[in-house]
Amino acid sequence: MIYLWTKSLHLLFVMAWMGGVFYLPRILVNIAEAGDAPAVRERLLLMGKRLYSFGHNMFGLAFLLGLTLWLGHLVAPQWWPDIVGGMKWIHAKLTLVIVMMAYYVFCGRLLKRAAAGSALPSAKALRIINELPVLLLLAIIYLVIAKPF
Repeated sequence: MIYLWTKSLHLLFVMAWMGGVFYLPRILVNIAEAGDAPAVRERLLLMGKRLYSFGHNMFGLAFLLGLTLWLGHLVAPQWWPDIVGGMKWIHAKLTLVIVMMAYYVFCGRLLKRAAAGSALPSAKALRIINELPVLLLLAIIYLVIAKPF
């Protein structure tokens, strides 16, 4: 029972984090298109800062719960089964999660750069950047469901 609650909470926090991963680049697009409207720009920067902070918190909780799912069987095997055993798919999944986190940090750095008054990439480039996590997430979902190796 505790395993299922841990897994459910892990998925909840992953979904909350992914909301930030998908929306933060969209805020960057809006900042790039805001032009010389300082009130709009400041509101978007504030929204981005809050979203970035929220995303980090959600990632932290998802990470801790995922770590519990992955290694919990070493501490309390009666509560958490060894769900990955000798499977190698988990290494590919974790690698993609690290790439996704690096992407999120990259977007956070762009946000800080915008807040400092530096130029952002073009709105078109930011829209392309915005699509990258969709492909990463698809690969992660496939690995978790199919467990191909």
